[in-house]
Amino acid sequence: MKRLIIATLLTTMVTNSGDACTNLLITRGASVDGSTMVSYSADSHTRYGTLVHYPAATYPKGSMVKIYEWGKDRYLGEIPQVEKTYSVIGNMNEYQLVIGESTWGGVESQFDPEGILDYGSLMYLALQRAKTAREAIEVITSLANQYGYVSTGESISIADKNEVWFLEIIGKAPKKVNGVNVNKGAVWVAIKLPEGAISAHANQARITQFPLNDPENCLYAHDVIKHAREQGLYKGNDKDFSFADTYGPADGSTIRGCDARVWSFFNRYAEGDMSIYLPYALGDPSKKRMPLYVKAKQKISVKDVADMMRDHYEGTPMDMLNDIGAGGNALPYRWRPMSFEIDGVTGFNERAIATQQTGFWFVGQSRSHVPDEIGGIFWFGVDDAATSPLTPIYTSSKSISTHYALGNGSMIEYSASSMFWLTNRIAQFAYLRYNHIGKEVREVIDLHEKAKIAEVNAIDRTAAILLNESPGFVSEFLTNYSVSTANSLFAKWKKLDEYLLVKYIDGNTKKQNTDGSFVTNGHSPVIPPPPHFPGYTDIWKKAVKSNAGDRLSL
Repeated sequence: MKRLIIATLLTTMVTNSGDACTNLLITRGASVDGSTMVSYSADSHTRYGTLVHYPAATYPKGSMVKIYEWGKDRYLGEIPQVEKTYSVIGNMNEYQLVIGESTWGGVESQFDPEGILDYGSLMYLALQRAKTAREAIEVITSLANQYGYVSTGESISIADKNEVWFLEIIGKAPKKVNGVNVNKGAVWVAIKLPEGAISAHANQARITQFPLNDPENCLYAHDVIKHAREQGLYKGNDKDFSFADTYGPADGSTIRGCDARVWSFFNRYAEGDMSIYLPYALGDPSKKRMPLYVKAKQKISVKDVADMMRDHYEGTPMDMLNDIGAGGNALPYRWRPMSFEIDGVTGFNERAIATQQTGFWFVGQSRSHVPDEIGGIFWFGVDDAATSPLTPIYTSSKSISTHYALGNGSMIEYSASSMFWLTNRIAQFAYLRYNHIGKEVREVIDLHEKAKIAEVNAIDRTAAILLNESPGFVSEFLTNYSVSTANSLFAKWKKLDEYLLVKYIDGNTKKQNTDGSFVTNGHSPVIPPPPHFPGYTDIWKKAVKSNAGDRLSL
């Protein structure tokens, strides 16, 4: 019965949530090279994967900014522009500030339909106006209070080159007095992660109790508890107040579909035994709840973070390869909807970090030991992280590759020069025979990313020399590297797309020589010998045998 209830709730959760994203947060003390890192996957079935670029600019007094709801392009209003804005590449700016998010909805009464600023607009306004994480928190919360917050509950990752912050925010319940909303704004809490800690969020509010008198490590709206009391959402003592339980309470569905992704990250990289939180991660809210952050058991690299974003619960009780749902070729995906009904019983599918509906994803790397002109690297990819490669983009860059640019195709317009569509072509093919095609794509990704990580180290050294001798050329040098690297990756991926089709067409696998060339039959250079016929997994064979009975027996 419990399984059926969870499945029903999962259906509600997915229907009501427009985006379902995952963020990983890594402090300097938890990283290999002293970087802070934030990863983010923008997961939506309607989001097109592009890289935005907002050049630094100055504006005359009285200028206004038109606000359009992020992802929906709905005009919300306008607010005054600041005199000077900073350059932004994707979700990271020239001062190495990086911001990501995940949506969790929360209590329905905490929504102001007349607000002007949505969470996406607030993120990009903060990137254009703030140099540090603390400044970004101030920009986001002050603008929301001044002009109204029109989104539902959000968890927001904010990191600069020194600090990593975890912010949760939700609107105030509207209250009209003489036609004016006297509750305009938002309630929120922000926690600074201690050095050596890692954290994550995935569409479920996670900040519970928080310190009320520690402004160095915790910031919050002055009325975050008072407002909850006024709305009848909380009646206890201030010290016992839980933001998540009050404004975004969890249930079996949000735990299993959301917090389980956090558990998977902690299970791989946290110090201590994470199995004590497994019953909770499996969807039982009465069991021991995961902490907001944990100490990392080892130093984590950019590649580690990127690969964690490719997680499908491998090796855990939620591993999607353990049942016939994986098909005959070990596919660690389940197509939507997340629940299904058969023979009067409702079941549900897992929701892993890596998912097919990703629009874009990134690992933002901020480095305090490197000057801002060189330090920020925005590792960017489009579509499903498990079958898409990251390309390094220095955030001092003045332009971006056209293969990733806004306007090059859309979700309903194919573009042969779009990296999003090219990566999708490869992903769709890989889904057909994931244990063969997907495996090879991953091998190519690993070789590419390891090479780029090593290459970036060399580019850093060259850029440091330029910064010392000819500082005016640094940005041009890093722009050329970032754009040419992205362009080269597109060309490489185009060849990969063609190669995979030739090798794996019709469910077969052509034989190859040690140099990668295809084996011929010895008489003709274009006609190969019979290919491999790899067949299906044993779990699939057993399921088919059981279902077909004697009909398929010889």
